[in-house]
Amino acid sequence: MIEFAPRNSQASAGIGVMPIAIGAVALVLVLLGIGSITLWRAYTGNAPESDRVVAARQLQARAAQASEALVEKTKGLEATQQESIDQLQLVQDQLQTMRRQLAAQQADNKKLSEQVAALTEAVAGLRQSFASTQANDQAAEPSPRKRSKATRTSHRKRSRSRG
Repeated sequence: MIEFAPRNSQASAGIGVMPIAIGAVALVLVLLGIGSITLWRAYTGNAPESDRVVAARQLQARAAQASEALVEKTKGLEATQQESIDQLQLVQDQLQTMRRQLAAQQADNKKLSEQVAALTEAVAGLRQSFASTQANDQAAEPSPRKRSKATRTSHRKRSRSRG
């Protein structure tokens, strides 16, 4: 088999130490960054977590206010809707009453129309009978020129006693 011999043993030893040194420097830089951030927050008194908590509480308060406003508006809408329903019921009752009155009035009008028609027929019948009676009376009586004086005076006496 073929064996590989390292060319430079110092070079491989240096490469092995380098990553450890780079890692140590990176660790120190991270720790310095964290420490500086912590000191900066402590010095300024400004912590993003507390700002977030305050913002979250403000959002919760706004949401609660909005929720209460919605509840009040919903109650107002319910009251308005109930008033509208009551008014609609009242209008429907009035409409039903008007329909009943209209139906009763139409029935009365029909009854009166029938009565007027019956009276019209009765009057027409009376006119016909009166006309036929007059025609019969005129045919039965002689003409006034041919009547005697006695007949004329008797007719006058009868008409005076009637009227």
